[in-house]
Amino acid sequence: MFFEKYRKKEDGAIRFYDLKSMRTRILCIIIILICFMIVVISVFPPLWVFLASFKNIKEFRKNPTIFPEKLDFQVFIKTWNDLKFLKYYINSFIVVAGSVISAVIFNGLLAYGLSIIKPKGHKIVLGLVIWSLLIPATTSVVALFVNINKIHLNQSFIPLWLALGANAFFVILFKQFFEGLPKELIEASKLDGCGYLGTFYRIIMPLSKSIVMVIVIFAINAAWSDFLLPFLVLNGSGKETVMVRLFSFRTSNATDVEILRAVAFAIVPPIILFIIFQKQITEGAANGALKG
Repeated sequence: MFFEKYRKKEDGAIRFYDLKSMRTRILCIIIILICFMIVVISVFPPLWVFLASFKNIKEFRKNPTIFPEKLDFQVFIKTWNDLKFLKYYINSFIVVAGSVISAVIFNGLLAYGLSIIKPKGHKIVLGLVIWSLLIPATTSVVALFVNINKIHLNQSFIPLWLALGANAFFVILFKQFFEGLPKELIEASKLDGCGYLGTFYRIIMPLSKSIVMVIVIFAINAAWSDFLLPFLVLNGSGKETVMVRLFSFRTSNATDVEILRAVAFAIVPPIILFIIFQKQITEGAANGALKG
């Protein structure tokens, strides 16, 4: 019964006829048990945060159990209103929306130039893009912050939008996908008098919905979870994002349980996003990275 589902399995590392070997059966069970342990270890922290958020401060400090005495969702509503979390959610959504648009358009245009147009010197640019993947992002934060101040874009959402509009990883994903597109359609668009930008918006992007969706998901998660740059740029402006607001709780009068509820508010959107689009995240990223 345990291995019955493998009868219709046509691909993968383990197929049904492999299970005739006892060694393979044992290996399969071990792999499943390891995966189950990984799932439990991964799920436990956010689950603990969510359940502990139902406790009051007295129960939280004196009761070490995982499950609260009662599940009262009114405490979440109260914390949401007391901490005025709606404002920071709106700020985060503004950052996410601009970042997604920048990530798709600017990285897509650069990848389009490197994979389709290929002007003189495109190999040098591609080499610089690949080399930039080897440089930790934090090493450029100081220079980036100084330049943001020099052009008077501090306390503005614009630097946060543009930060994901210059992402080498997204450029590589786009480039590998674009190189696998049918060349005949691109040549046909040129014969019809379509310019470079017209080809990009009318031919390339409609054919690249799968990789665009992957980039959108990655960009949403990166923009929502980013802390350092929003903290440097937006701190004290009244435009702080959810992550910046969480950091500021350390000096506020919020209790430990209220902070846990705030953490729960912060992790809910990425969790929902992953649950809905987990198939696109895994399959799309793999296809985009391997095409070409």
